[in-house]
Amino acid sequence: MASGFLNKNVSETQIKLKNRIWLYAISFIVLFLLIVPSLVVIPMSFSASQYLEFPPKEWSLRWYENYFFSWKGNGFNDWMSATWTSVKVAVLTIFVATPIGTMAAYGLVNGSSRLSKILFPIFISPMMVPIILVAIGLFYFFVQFKLVNSVLGLVLGHSLVAMPLVLIIVFSALKNYDMNQEKVARSLGATRFRAFREITLPQIKFSIVSASLIAFLTSFDEIIISLFVAGGDNSTITRSMFLALRDQIDPTIAAISTILIIVSSGLLISVQLLGNKDKSS
Repeated sequence: MASGFLNKNVSETQIKLKNRIWLYAISFIVLFLLIVPSLVVIPMSFSASQYLEFPPKEWSLRWYENYFFSWKGNGFNDWMSATWTSVKVAVLTIFVATPIGTMAAYGLVNGSSRLSKILFPIFISPMMVPIILVAIGLFYFFVQFKLVNSVLGLVLGHSLVAMPLVLIIVFSALKNYDMNQEKVARSLGATRFRAFREITLPQIKFSIVSASLIAFLTSFDEIIISLFVAGGDNSTITRSMFLALRDQIDPTIAAISTILIIVSSGLLISVQLLGNKDKSS
């Protein structure tokens, strides 16, 4: 039975499963090394100790309680306030980065190949430049317009790093899409915008939804730009976590990290299930 399983075809090119065992083994090792260090933080978040402890000697929910209900003397919870700022900025980043990235991808696909080759690396340059240099540049630029420590400044900064990811995802979808369908609609009298909205958009909507999710997670997890641009009442949760680790070892950070892992994984799985449902229908 084992021999028959290993001789099972795994592709249309008649490649046997046994010929790819080495590839699966390497993939498993890489995934193990990437995932396990992140999962270690989960049991640490349930520790009763005042310090980060693994494995926990005693179990408790005190650090989750500290995250959700640690109200200060002024009736203000710094952790929840920072979380709300991160959520707000991440949602706004979707509405900035996704349309711009989608329009850029559409223009590159429909533009001349020579011009596209020149513009593409320019559009994705925020991914190639070290993020610390981007953050320093944004800080000095935003100082001139008094955008430091503002939500608008955070949204613009996060959109700058999220937009290239949106562009790459949508660009790939449009490359695999038959643009002749849109051209036919335009030849029958539809405007370019209407042809895109009614013909192209429905067929690449899953890629756009995926790109929007990536933009949300990129903004929510971003810390370097937040360290330079955020502050005061508009501190993000990642910035607050970094400063808490620098000043003291607060196990509340483990609880927050666990929540972020669950939420991020849940969003990614939901989008994948939605995409599979879309394809099957």
